[in-house]
Amino acid sequence: MAEAADFQGTSPSPARRWLRRTAALLAGVPLLTGLVQLPAAGSAHADVPDSAKAASGSGTVSVALDSLSPSAPTDGDTLTVSGTVTNNGKQKITDAQVDLRVGPRLSTRSAIDTVARDGDEVRSSLGSEVGGKYVEKFPELSPGVAEHFDISVPVDELDLGQNGVYQLAVALSGQTSAQPWEQVLGVQRTFLPWQPDEAGTRTKTTYLWPLVSTVHMTAETESNEQQTPVFLDDDLAEEISPGGRLDQMVQLGKDLDVTWVIDPGLLASVDEMTRGYRIQGEGDTTTAGTHQAVAKQWLADLQEAVAGKEVVALPFADPDLASLAHNGTGVTGSLSQLKTATDVVANTVEPILHVKPTTDFAWPVDGAIDPSIVKVATSAGADKIITRSDSLRETGDLPYTPSAARPIGGGTTAVVADARLSTAFQGDLTKASASTLAVQHFLAQSLMLGRQTDKQRSVVVAPQRMPSASQALTMAEAVAALEDGTWSESQNLTEAAAAEPDPGATTKVPPSSSYPSALRKQELLREAFDQIARTQAKLDKFKVILSDESRVVTPFGRAMNREMSTSWRGRTTAAASFRNDVEWYLNDLIGQVRLIDKSETKLSGRSATIPVTVQNNLVQGVDRLVLRLSSRNPTRLTIGGEDYQEQPVTVSGGHSQSVKFTTSANANGRATVVAQLYTQDGQRYGEPVVFDVKVTEITATVMLVIGGGVLLLVLAGFRMYTQRKRAAARETAEDGSGRAGDGAENPEGTAARPAGESGAGSRGGDRDDREQPSDPAPDTAAESADPSGAGERVDR
Repeated sequence: MAEAADFQGTSPSPARRWLRRTAALLAGVPLLTGLVQLPAAGSAHADVPDSAKAASGSGTVSVALDSLSPSAPTDGDTLTVSGTVTNNGKQKITDAQVDLRVGPRLSTRSAIDTVARDGDEVRSSLGSEVGGKYVEKFPELSPGVAEHFDISVPVDELDLGQNGVYQLAVALSGQTSAQPWEQVLGVQRTFLPWQPDEAGTRTKTTYLWPLVSTVHMTAETESNEQQTPVFLDDDLAEEISPGGRLDQMVQLGKDLDVTWVIDPGLLASVDEMTRGYRIQGEGDTTTAGTHQAVAKQWLADLQEAVAGKEVVALPFADPDLASLAHNGTGVTGSLSQLKTATDVVANTVEPILHVKPTTDFAWPVDGAIDPSIVKVATSAGADKIITRSDSLRETGDLPYTPSAARPIGGGTTAVVADARLSTAFQGDLTKASASTLAVQHFLAQSLMLGRQTDKQRSVVVAPQRMPSASQALTMAEAVAALEDGTWSESQNLTEAAAAEPDPGATTKVPPSSSYPSALRKQELLREAFDQIARTQAKLDKFKVILSDESRVVTPFGRAMNREMSTSWRGRTTAAASFRNDVEWYLNDLIGQVRLIDKSETKLSGRSATIPVTVQNNLVQGVDRLVLRLSSRNPTRLTIGGEDYQEQPVTVSGGHSQSVKFTTSANANGRATVVAQLYTQDGQRYGEPVVFDVKVTEITATVMLVIGGGVLLLVLAGFRMYTQRKRAAARETAEDGSGRAGDGAENPEGTAARPAGESGAGSRGGDRDDREQPSDPAPDTAAESADPSGAGERVDR
């Protein structure tokens, strides 16, 4: 039986056995007396075992073990245990005392799990009392009241035997008015790793220290030269501020021998904060971020922490490999997104941290793998996949936990993290008691793993991606204790992956059917990858017209990497909202380059030019655009002599450009014209502008009217000519007679003009000789970027 096995290896001293037997005998005297005096009606209760009676009021006291120091004691140490006991019952407890009890030496890792699961069960075996002066007594424990205890005992008094993991219980005993005998009313079990001497073979342990966060940056940037980024919120500033989660990870990790696993997307976000950032507000408003100094300090601290350490860089934004494998590979371009997220790592991590990262590791969620996940992970260049022992399970007969490295085919190595050690610090560890138990459980499993065989092995610990501040603090305490211990030594991840694999270890990747359903429910669905592909297609069409495509390609490319982030698991609504915002913002930018709407246009002639205006509200210029104007009624109206005509378009940022097309009218009536922008590769760009052209041909009646007007002008000119000739003849005749009689008085040879004659005509004749007819009006009107008005006329 398990309980019998729990007691193997215990050997209480003869004096203690005598004391326990004497106490049991004395305690039984009043009980026997009471049984003798019971009436016959109560005889039925006489058969109830004493142990059941003693336990009937058990479990009414909670015992919290807040600290245990040292975590792994050695010879000569003094063990100090402190915490609180709380009476959760309705009755007062008297004659209470807290004491320590050393249980059996545990022999397997599963036995450790069993003890941890039943840690507060009073009916299970507790082990031998340390007793003596190493107890703390309480005359009375009132209901709802917590009392603090602090017990220090030399390790030599614990009677620990062989090296190994021992159960250590902190128990509260006492009695109540309803049960006036001593009984255990509350207990808390933990573990005492006992390895006072250097282990003959130390386990090589790799502990991953992850720096990963949720998505904080949007695709949006300000229109200034610096392209100031816009953040979803200011939560990242809180995480990297002193005392924040990510600040704690850096401050704690710098003193530990760990392998840093970093999301480059996080580094990029903090780096952008150092130069200034904006935060999304209500509607289209943004507010200025104010934590530039905090961002600079955090990066400086991180640079110092990782100096000389191994840094493993995940693909940008930590893409969800399992979601991509299960739901995204059927969508064109999804694997290209993963490749892009991998390629940008080198230009992100090294310039910021000044260390060259390792980029050939992939880390699926919780280390769960199947063949499709392995295929996706390796498609982007990774040849080492961090998995976990509860995914790549042992199917052989190995009596020990094998080394982490496993060849799984195709030149790929699975680095199998130990599941027990990797999950030791999950859950709520904000309470000191929970933290203490987690540390002792971790150390116990580590020591037990090392004692399984004399063969040296490489063990990897891959904790949760985003530990809370309290979880990080507990992890750091455990890793520090492990580094100070006598059975383990640190090793980086690359060395663990290169270690000689155990021949008998499992190397077969589990089938897709074994992938945990709980994880599958949290995955990004195919609709997410469809939307990412749609956004990428729009970006590809948009970037070809830009004079500086990097201003758009970079923020949107990184935003689409973030759309695939592992951090969206369990946050379906938030993930969809982020994708929608990215796509809508891109649509808005695309819409800044557009055609100005036109209303009906009148064409009163056989040929004319029609202007179409292209407006560019972007900061940068656009080119490699083609504007096509086509007629839907070519029998009535042709464009440039054909059904349509195309002209290249280049527009500076913040400007408009009018493009003119020559048209020819063949018949009266209304013709529909379509203006459409295209990229140079023939892809439609933006929405078309459709407008009508009303064609009015020049008729015969109009020609007669115009001909009659010309004839009248000719006749009027001829009459003026004859009148001038007659006036000249008269003047000649008058000059002749004047010279005969009055020449001395009129030396110029001119005579005074009588009033009422056509002197004006003479002056008019002089003016006609000096002036020329006016030049005709220009063929084109002044260019305008304003929308055409109703009934607008075209240039002829």
